Amino acid sequence: MTNTVQVHRVYIKATPERIWEAITKPEWTQKYGYSGLADFDLEPGGKHRTRPTKEFINAGFTSDLVDGEVLEVDPPRRLVVTWKLLMSPELVEEPYTTLTYDIEETKTAGTRLTITHDVTGAPNTAALVSGQMEDVNAGPGENAGGGWAWVLSDLKSLLETGEILVP
Repeated sequence: MTNTVQVHRVYIKATPERIWEAITKPEWTQKYGYSGLADFDLEPGGKHRTRPTKEFINAGFTSDLVDGEVLEVDPPRRLVVTWKLLMSPELVEEPYTTLTYDIEETKTAGTRLTITHDVTGAPNTAALVSGQMEDVNAGPGENAGGGWAWVLSDLKSLLETGEILVP
């Protein structure tokens, strides 16, 4: 049974502002994780989407990869969005999920980034983002099924070392 609310956390040696930019700016999002170009209209009711990079387009993914709406914005501390993967019919058929980014500077361990993903009613999305499908390769990124743990690890590596996990 897949949890309907998944919580993933990482501690990063970077400022909250730098992490916020890495989450919300396409020039950053194309560098780590699944390497899409994230666009956010950062106001409640605004749209967000992730467009394909050239590598995705070359692999046959020519339309948006992720779609949703911005629900809450408090830079550089909190971002809440609805979120839907558009990369397969099984995922498109599922309802929008709710994704929350909480960014909090700590006194001893850098900055804590917590992703809370409510995947209620979306079992295929839940399996993918939990990392249960880690060996799946669904596009340009290796370990495409590594889920949020993989994305957060890649983001941490990029911000702390300037290098991603899978070059």
